Formats: sequence, C-alpha cells, structure tokens
Amino acid sequence: MGLYLAVVAGGFRRYATYGTATAAGVFTNTVFGFIVAYTYIALWDERPGLGGYDQAQALTFVWVSQSLLAAAALIGGGFQEELQERIRTGDIAVDLYRPADLQMWWLAADLGRAGFQLAGRGVLPLVAGALAFPLALPADPLRWLLFLVSVLLALVVSFALRYMVGLVAFWLMDGAGINVMATVASIFFSGMLLPLTVFPGGFGEFVRTLPWAAMLQVPMDVLLGKHAGAGGAAEALGFQAGWALVLLGTGRLLQSAATRKVVVQGG
Repeated sequence: MGLYLAVVAGGFRRYATYGTATAAGVFTNTVFGFIVAYTYIALWDERPGLGGYDQAQALTFVWVSQSLLAAAALIGGGFQEELQERIRTGDIAVDLYRPADLQMWWLAADLGRAGFQLAGRGVLPLVAGALAFPLALPADPLRWLLFLVSVLLALVVSFALRYMVGLVAFWLMDGAGINVMATVASIFFSGMLLPLTVFPGGFGEFVRTLPWAAMLQVPMDVLLGKHAGAGGAAEALGFQAGWALVLLGTGRLLQSAATRKVVVQGG
C-alpha cells in the first residue's frame, strides 16, 4: 500500500509542475462555464423545472461540472494516451516486470493526477461561478462529505473506463480512433452537455443506468440532494461502486488477455 500511496503523491507532484497549463485550464474552464451558464439560463427561462432542477440547481450543475471536468477527464486527457504509447513502443514490457500490479499502478497515478486537477483547476472556476450566479450549494456538511465520496467513486469509474480504452492498443496499436469515440461517449452520456434527467422516457432511463452516469450525473444529484435520506444516498453510492467493481474486473480480464499474447509495435 505504501508503494501505491507514493505513486499517488508522485502523480500529484508531476501535474503540479505545469503551472502555466494549470492557469490556462482554469481560465478555459471559467470562460466555458460562463458560456454554458448563460445558455442554461435561457433554456431554464423557457422551460422552468427542466429535468427536475430549478434554475439555481441547473447553474450549480454547470459550475460543479466545470470543477470536475479535468479531474474526471470528461472531455479526454488523463493517462490512456501515455499507456497506449508505452504499448506501441514496447516500454510496457518494463511495466510488466515491475514488482507492482499494472492496473493498481496506473490507478494510483491517475488518482494523483485527478487530485491535483480537482484542487488546481476545480476550485477557482467554482468560486467564480458562485460569485457571479445564485448557486444552490448545500450548507449541510454531511451532504458535502457524501459528495466527496461520490466524486472519489466517479474518479475510479472514469479510470476503469479509460484503462480499458488504453489496453485496446495491444490489438489496435493506434489508439486515436478509440480515444475519440470514448471522449464523445463521455461527453454525451455523463451529463456534461445536459443533465441526463433532461432526456425523456425510456431513453433517459437507459442512459442513467450506464457507467458514464456514475462519473458526473450521480455526484451532482448527491450534491443537489436528489438522493434524499440514507437509503437514497446508499443507492447512489452503491450504483457507482457497482460499476467501479464491474469495470475494474473487466479491465483485469482484458489485461490478462493482453499480456498472455503481447504484440507490441517496435518492441
């Protein structure tokens, strides 16, 4: 466990060195947040209560989403490109010989990255949004604690999905296409464009059962109190934990299949 904690700390320090990139990311998230916020204001003026949110809750959804965007790699980023490159060059062989579990190593490194992105790129846009708009941020500390647990589970689900995307490079060699597909799925099915509760009927129910919902929609609903009571919160966190276990297990099986027949370009 000490090894993986050191990897988490190393991942945090690695991304903390990119001060200019972090400042640019904060600026981009803030500007994008204002654009989306005013779009939501126009939309909710026309359709009050859309998706079960009032306007203040919808604006909260916008700004908290911006704070989670980089941490959960909702529009790409993270580690999968690096993993794919190591597979392509053959450096993955070095990783497989390390006295550490491959999946746990990358999970620890990605949690370190996400921790820095959450602090470095998440706090200031949320503060800017709270100063400019009336947000429905809860005053209950227990709600915030549940939200932080939900965010941690969201980060694990995000990692597990991207880990499988990275491992596909064992067969495809070039991960560009699958990376684009994964990013589009994340943007649409996580609730990044619109809350998933906006989608009607059976389609809305279907997308809310997908793993991407655990990356953003569920943490937002936990924060906004849509899962009221101990039972509701347990159900929401259980949904995330269930997907995390399923996806990590699937990634483990995919890793096992890949490393039994390793074909690396140039390695």
